[in-house]
Amino acid sequence: MAVSVRIPTPLRKFTDGKGEVEASGNTVTEVVDNLEANFPGIKEKLCDESGKLRKFLNIYLNDEDIRFMDSLDTELRDGDSLALIPAIAGGRF
Repeated sequence: MAVSVRIPTPLRKFTDGKGEVEASGNTVTEVVDNLEANFPGIKEKLCDESGKLRKFLNIYLNDEDIRFMDSLDTELRDGDSLALIPAIAGGRF
């Protein structure tokens, strides 16, 4: 199952500067594992040591936050699009 994954600028050092890459998997977890196989080191930026999604990172499947779906167990279809979105904090009102 092929999906496109949009990579944020801070993680592009793992993808040779590419802003979008292809990955395969039937679930988000499988895609993360496939990304790690092709771009070593990226998984530790996405998941904590227990394998859960890091709190400062959001992943969107076709514009829907996977945390409101089945999180990393969310099933994918061929042609889906994942976007890795780092949380932004700070600033002043």
